[in-house]
Amino acid sequence: MEDALQENLMGALENVIDPELGIDIVNLGLIYGVNLNDEGLATVTMTLTAMGCPLAGHIEQDVKRALEDIPEVKETEVNIVWSPPWNKDRMSRYAKIALGIPD
Repeated sequence: MEDALQENLMGALENVIDPELGIDIVNLGLIYGVNLNDEGLATVTMTLTAMGCPLAGHIEQDVKRALEDIPEVKETEVNIVWSPPWNKDRMSRYAKIALGIPD
C-alpha cells in the first residue's frame, strides 16, 4: 500500500475518539495495523484499553464509519486482538499530555 494512502487511512482513524478517555484511538496506540487489499477491503487490527470494554461495538462501528469516505475502501473489517496487550507506553506524547500521564 502506498505511504500516502496509509497516512490517509490513519488520518481518518484519528477521528475515532475513545468515548471513555476522549482521545483518538491512533494517539492512544490502539491501532496495531491497517491493510487494504486490491479488492478494497480494509482490515484494521487493533486492541482496546481493557478486555471486556462495554464500548467495543461502538468503537468498531466508528472505525468503519471513519474509513467509508475513503474512495479506495469498499469494506472494512475490524479485528480486535489482545496480544500484544495495550499499555500506556503505546500512547503518543500528545495523548499522555492530554491525560496528564508523565512521559
